Amino acid sequence: MFNIGDVIIYSIHGLCQIDNICEKTFSDGTRTYYDLHPVGQSNLTISIPVDNDKVVMLKLLNREEAEEILQSFRLPGTSWIEDLRLRNKKYRITVKTGNRTEIALVINTLMRKKLELSMQNMKLPDQDLTLLNTIQTLLFTEIAHALDCSIEEIIKKVNNMVSENSTSPDDTYAAVSNTILKV
Repeated sequence: MFNIGDVIIYSIHGLCQIDNICEKTFSDGTRTYYDLHPVGQSNLTISIPVDNDKVVMLKLLNREEAEEILQSFRLPGTSWIEDLRLRNKKYRITVKTGNRTEIALVINTLMRKKLELSMQNMKLPDQDLTLLNTIQTLLFTEIAHALDCSIEEIIKKVNNMVSENSTSPDDTYAAVSNTILKV
């Protein structure tokens, strides 16, 4: 269980701070709830049952975990699945687990495919792009928080790591900066 004042990862909202833990009664009974708000959006309050197992609520990465995940972008990502429907299903299931190491592999794969396609004047399918932008923002924000730096610094580091494995190093950083990470 989390405590009042804790900053956690909550589902698609990312970094959230717990403002209160209280009992609430609705037609289905009384339950304990977290009242929380996304960091940087204090005007939005989210109320979620403490025992809810349908959404992801995670303790933040520590510095060591964040560094390890960040360094994983030097390596290839997960396997690319040619069938868009199957790929989207598998990647979304991975994201729902909340396993940041596995999520980083998905981000890495989508980034590399996006770069590869952009060098061929092609685009990543919209479903992939939407997933990439969403999970990239959430994970990179959490890594930046854990490493006490800006998301821009994380983007720059990841761009550099992804470009290290590219076939044309002179053009890659510009291509990566312009096409992969627009957060």
